[in-house]
Amino acid sequence: MAKNIAVILLLLAMGTLFYNLADNFQAADSLNETATYYAENTADEVGTANIVTAIVVTYRGLDTLGEVTILFLTAAIVAFLLKGNTSGVERETRDSSELLKTAAGVITPLIFLLGAYIFINGHLTPGGGFQGGAVIASGLILLLLAKPESKAATGLFAVVESISGLAYVALGIAGIFLAGGFLDN
Repeated sequence: MAKNIAVILLLLAMGTLFYNLADNFQAADSLNETATYYAENTADEVGTANIVTAIVVTYRGLDTLGEVTILFLTAAIVAFLLKGNTSGVERETRDSSELLKTAAGVITPLIFLLGAYIFINGHLTPGGGFQGGAVIASGLILLLLAKPESKAATGLFAVVESISGLAYVALGIAGIFLAGGFLDN
């Protein structure tokens, strides 16, 4: 009974908080100083019409390198976990349900198609390439859940991750020498 009262009080407090936030919200009718600078000067300074990509790659190139490093480490950890059993003792896996197997067979190609579409058009939206990769990864996870006995090519993962990270850093350094700044074009 005390837990129910606590949950109700918490919901009321959160509802009041969100109501007050929504009631006091004022939409901005103009850009702030930083956004105005980027909107007015990005095309001339960077030489591209796509302001979002210019900001992510040129102005925030080192920050993007940090994000890519975090993603690389996360992918390496996932690859390590998918590596499999090296102890020599076979692990018992439960068979997935027929519903999961059927859904994975039908939905996974659609998930990959959507992820590829988002990834290819990622330059049009902030972080679009990242969301496309996340959608494609969710398709892979669905396949692994549907077929737990399948093996992942962890060696290929390691090679692709290493080459991708190295290529990103090399392009950034090439920008320093050829264009005057990290990842400049």
